[in-house]
Amino acid sequence: MERRTFLQLASVCGGAAILPAALFSNSRLDADAEATVGRVVLDQLGYLPNASKRITLRSASSSFTLRSAKDGTIILQGKPGPVREDAASGDHIQIVDLTSVKEPGSYVLDTEAGKSSKIEIGNDVYRNALFLSMRSYYGQRCGCSVDLGGGYSHPACHLAGEYHKSSGKEGAIKNPGGWHDAGDYGRYIVNSGISTGTLLWAWELCNGAVRNLDLKLPESGGKVPDFLAEIRWNLDWMLTLQDSDGGVWHKQTSENFCAFIMPQDDRMTSYVIGTGINPYKSTCATADLAAVAAIAARCYGPYDDAYAKRCAEAAKRAFAWAAKNPDVTFRNPAGVGTGEYGDNDCRDELLWASAELWRTTGDDLYRKAFESGTASLKSEKGLAIKTPGWNQLSALALWTYALADRKGASPEVLALIREASSKAADALVAKSRENGYGNTMSLSDYVWGSNGVAANQSLQLIVANRLQKNSDFIDAAAENLHYLLGRNCWDLSWVTQLGRNPFRNPHHRPSGADKIDAPWPGLLSGGPNAHPSDPVARRLEHGPPMKMYRDELAAYSMNEIAINWNAPLVFLLAALNE
Repeated sequence: MERRTFLQLASVCGGAAILPAALFSNSRLDADAEATVGRVVLDQLGYLPNASKRITLRSASSSFTLRSAKDGTIILQGKPGPVREDAASGDHIQIVDLTSVKEPGSYVLDTEAGKSSKIEIGNDVYRNALFLSMRSYYGQRCGCSVDLGGGYSHPACHLAGEYHKSSGKEGAIKNPGGWHDAGDYGRYIVNSGISTGTLLWAWELCNGAVRNLDLKLPESGGKVPDFLAEIRWNLDWMLTLQDSDGGVWHKQTSENFCAFIMPQDDRMTSYVIGTGINPYKSTCATADLAAVAAIAARCYGPYDDAYAKRCAEAAKRAFAWAAKNPDVTFRNPAGVGTGEYGDNDCRDELLWASAELWRTTGDDLYRKAFESGTASLKSEKGLAIKTPGWNQLSALALWTYALADRKGASPEVLALIREASSKAADALVAKSRENGYGNTMSLSDYVWGSNGVAANQSLQLIVANRLQKNSDFIDAAAENLHYLLGRNCWDLSWVTQLGRNPFRNPHHRPSGADKIDAPWPGLLSGGPNAHPSDPVARRLEHGPPMKMYRDELAAYSMNEIAINWNAPLVFLLAALNE
């Protein structure tokens, strides 16, 4: 599974007893849900004027007519592509290609399969999506009052903390802050690592789209741009989990998950939790902080030099600790049942940290550590580029090295990275063309958090395009967004409050406990999961992987939200908006 590897069933939800029996009924998609799914599926937000525009028909049609939604004028007529079976969904589909239509406006597609909802074409179709998906992090804040408007609010939560016996320390710690990780109220350094790092990459690589983004935060109007101000809320908390020796504790959570209550009603002790044995901190968490703090030193410098220097020093101290303790792995200590984020191999985290520190400082210490660390990634076929995930960070390391533009970089290694990135991106493009709904995933990618996989594959394609320009890479990245926003076998937008038909029942405690019908906005569902791992999901008849989904609060292995899935969605939206 994508996140929380090795969790037991009871610990994922904090025990089935905390979930009322009513939550295990089908709250949205029933056994006859297939009959209610639209037959003409598309990106429910729309398409950019000069981008590809492909729409999937889920029932055979011999022709199509595109009309202006304003006055019915015929804009385009033609024939859909041939009928073919889509392996991921089991559907027989046809593709209608409207790429030639570039004029901004609203359109409707008529086919024998049915009539489409409005098809929007414009330069601003994704601007609100970027706003909502990034502002969702404000909604995930811990330790302060939150008010998104519309009733989506709560007072300050989890203001007090303590060192757990597994941390090697004891006593109170006052370190409110950070983001609630997912549907629960825990805070985790490892998952914060890739989430915060991805968002900072969006700042560096897609700055034009996020620099002036008004997120309507408590900090809005200050010297630091809103995008960086929100990220800093989590980064500040991450820094509090660094010990005086440079090592970083793994997480801060209660010993078990709370019930489906609002965050201010969670009275369980928020513990700083360690490995339980000396040195108590973990290598992966420490290296993650080193990497993220190194990026932050670059990003915050123009706005807060003192803070940038603080981050740089924290990164160096963390790297030194991790280099001396390269394989201190983490497993939940006795009595702790919250998210584990266990990882047996921290070499990729160390590689990422060394690359980011070299890019930030130019110090040969970090360049040599990176170049030495790449040996494990090489084979007779060259370097391996793997889609990023919370426990798979080697690609971020390789790309950082290639994007650093620093003297001393090995021409051979740079060439290998560019070649491997382009080759991996070509493979994703081929998968997108094979898929009836355009996404780049293999059948094996429909895991816990598959929508996050699709979003991270888009990040991979966008970075590959930076290293070697190829419009096919951007096209395939955008196809994943179309899939996430409605061009899928469910005719469903997998981002709350976005699109004509957004999913409504995320496994997200505030959404389930606030007595408001619609869920909190801007949150990406984990999506289809071919490996059901909760009671609701296990009731499903096994089918094609894209069909293994239910929009139910209790279906946590299919419908939870998580900060590491929203982060690549923000990155993708920023790239397309730019």
